[in-house]
Amino acid sequence: MNIGDVAARSGLPAKTIRYYEDIGLIKPHRSENGYRCFAETDLHKLAFLGRARALGFTIEDCRMLMALYEDNSRASADVKKLANEHLCKIEAKIADLQAMRDTLTELVKCCAGDDRPDCPILKDLSGEAMADTPESGGA
Repeated sequence: MNIGDVAARSGLPAKTIRYYEDIGLIKPHRSENGYRCFAETDLHKLAFLGRARALGFTIEDCRMLMALYEDNSRASADVKKLANEHLCKIEAKIADLQAMRDTLTELVKCCAGDDRPDCPILKDLSGEAMADTPESGGA
């Protein structure tokens, strides 16, 4: 298969496939004229990488996952450890996003949204809101 065929079948752009080759994640065979010749195993690896990236694994995580995937003597505990570490990072990001949502929700509620210039959203973003709290010595 050529790169166009593999791109269509894997759902990955040709540019991404070339990048994965450049960084050593895949190693397609090269024909005499230098063209890439992809085998079914390359297609499976690309699908694997696409799915891993869609789950948010970093390139280095993908490198480790690919090594584990190709190692028939691997311990599933190693795979689970890597996936669990990634899951913890995702959960931390979710907590951060929920905190951001809660803060922004409260700021939107506090803003009158009228013709007056007073705006608690801008006040908070500028740090003035913190200066007005009794603990900070303001107001």
